[in-house]
Amino acid sequence: MIEVQGLTKHYGAFTAIRDVTFDVAPGQIVGFLGPNGAGKSTTMRILSCFMPASGGTARVAGYDVFSQSMEVRRRIGYLPESVPLYTDMRVAPYLDFVAEVKGVPRATRKRRVAEVMDKCLISDVQYRLISGLSKGYRQRVGLAQAIVNDPHVLILDEPTIGLDPRQITEIRALIKSLAGEHTVILSTHILPEVSMVCSGVIIINKGSVVAQGPIDSLVEAFFPLSRVQVELAAPPDSAREALRGIPGVRDVRDVLTGDGTAAFAVEAARDRDVRGEIFQLAIDQRWRLLELRREGMTLEEVFMKIVAGEEAGEPEPRVPAEPVPAHETTS
Repeated sequence: MIEVQGLTKHYGAFTAIRDVTFDVAPGQIVGFLGPNGAGKSTTMRILSCFMPASGGTARVAGYDVFSQSMEVRRRIGYLPESVPLYTDMRVAPYLDFVAEVKGVPRATRKRRVAEVMDKCLISDVQYRLISGLSKGYRQRVGLAQAIVNDPHVLILDEPTIGLDPRQITEIRALIKSLAGEHTVILSTHILPEVSMVCSGVIIINKGSVVAQGPIDSLVEAFFPLSRVQVELAAPPDSAREALRGIPGVRDVRDVLTGDGTAAFAVEAARDRDVRGEIFQLAIDQRWRLLELRREGMTLEEVFMKIVAGEEAGEPEPRVPAEPVPAHETTS
């Protein structure tokens, strides 16, 4: 549904993105991640035909964004980070106007506008001036205008910015419900949001794609070890050495607790669950076991490791894109 190959954008001597390449399969919701200034918004603006690229190719829904931009625009919905709204219009007439511009037939326009207002939770303000709405409501009006034409592809740049926790949960559910029928690229700084909504991620840093693929595959590639958190009422030095002696344990790191107990992060091979050995060790040594839990490596840790490694100039594994079935989502 989205094919990007060697996309590059220069602003004079400055290169905003360089050789950006990725594919997004139909029906996928993909998180597009990166630190500020990494090139996310530039890439999304090119895909939405908002600006031209300096080089490379990009196709959306089978159409070239450069030579067939009008066909692309008919098939996408775009929510930029700063939502451009006609603030002197009321919500329902504004959405009706957008629907007309996007080619929604007159016979179905009123029904479609009502549907998207209901989906985006703005029916209660449909007769209010946009200028009088809160930031959260404006954001939801922006999302409504992005989906009013029922597009094949949605490009969403920080769609939950400015929303309260309840509204964020509702909009996440809405975006997740679009999987299968729509292809979505979602840019956000809220990484748990990506884990809850997206089936895969593309991570960009310093203008280049540094990792992409299903979230589980990225976690396994960057963190091949499992981790157990353990807290003991025991002499720290003795406990540390005893834990290191358990077969399969690769590393034992101190964890500060502030209460004087011995707490450690114990890492082992991903296919080794050492909790049983740790429990038995505590019994044998007559140490009181205060905590023992297995930790899952997170997308946040992957992101930080990639970005920190890039900043330090350290090589990190590049995970090739993997096809993800359109119906799969991470919950």
